[in-house]
Amino acid sequence: MALFAVLTPLVMLGVIIALGRYEELLLPPAADTEEPPVIREVPTS
Repeated sequence: MALFAVLTPLVMLGVIIALGRYEELLLPPAADTEEPPVIREVPTS
């Protein structure tokens, strides 16, 4: 029973990591969402 208590979290961690890798393979890479820099002019008086 103690072995089950020790192995369960490790197996769950492995499943979570495997699902994350699987998701990275399935989903397309994120589009370039970087916005161009905003150029602000200094007001002259």
